[in-house]
Amino acid sequence: MGTYDIFFTKQAKKDIQLFDNKEKNKLKKILIETISKNPFIGKKLIGDLAGNYSYRFNLKDRLIYSIDKEKNCIYIKRARTHYGE
Repeated sequence: MGTYDIFFTKQAKKDIQLFDNKEKNKLKKILIETISKNPFIGKKLIGDLAGNYSYRFNLKDRLIYSIDKEKNCIYIKRARTHYGE
């Protein structure tokens, strides 16, 4: 299995802008070294977010993303907490 291309929604881009440089670098490393190589490593979500995956990024933030197996793409939808903070 090759690596997946990664795309960001407008909301994910807004989320990422709120990170400091250290968090942005950590996110970049996770996306390149982990998620793009094996997107199924994330937790499969249920309920309102069914069809998406979650990957813990730090203590309070998670990546929420979907996978298009046919196009070999990952769509990052959120990159901040989903706990209403």
